[in-house]
Amino acid sequence: MKTIAKIKTDFPTKFGIPRQSGLVEELKGMVIFEPEYRNSEALRGLEDFSHIWLLWEFSEAVSDKWSPTVRPPKLGGNVRKGVFATRSPFRPNSIGLSSVKLESIEHTEKYGTVLIVSGADLMDGTPIVDIKPYVPYSDCHTEAVGGFAKDGSEKLIVVFPEELRKNVPAEKLGALIKVLELDPRPAYQNDPDRIYGFGFAGMEIRFKVFDSVLTVTEVSKYKK
Repeated sequence: MKTIAKIKTDFPTKFGIPRQSGLVEELKGMVIFEPEYRNSEALRGLEDFSHIWLLWEFSEAVSDKWSPTVRPPKLGGNVRKGVFATRSPFRPNSIGLSSVKLESIEHTEKYGTVLIVSGADLMDGTPIVDIKPYVPYSDCHTEAVGGFAKDGSEKLIVVFPEELRKNVPAEKLGALIKVLELDPRPAYQNDPDRIYGFGFAGMEIRFKVFDSVLTVTEVSKYKK
């Protein structure tokens, strides 16, 4: 398998990334092709599709070992399911799959032709191994059943003090609030006194959660 591209997103680490693609459409990403694949002919016709599939590598979870069962965070981390019944990154082959909206195909001086996508659930720099068009008549199954994976409709109430909002660029604020509404914490952590933090768009976002209310406590410059 060859890395054909890498994606540029607002998430420098795994923490905070929505658990599925498409949950926060305001999240933008740029797919930057590796020099060997910067050929616009390879994208001919892609502009006719509204959505695409990204196949990518869980680059932070590559391992020579695997387990037939894993503990999905969705179930609180204390229930085991078969690895092939989950989307866990800890798999025999560390491949991820995301459906994203293709916002535009643009030409840049630095990177050649790039793809601007929205709704991506990938960390900054994630290797992309393939891109395929999303075909509605075959890829969309309205009768599908989601098993133990709920629909994600449960959201937190976000309290974001005005003095902290001023530290967030206006074009990033909406996406950030929706990321917080989805509860970035691991499902098995529920300490109301604990302060959590994650990197987003060059900022360190710190917050705490009590019951179903998330309160932002600090916005500062992100430090690696």
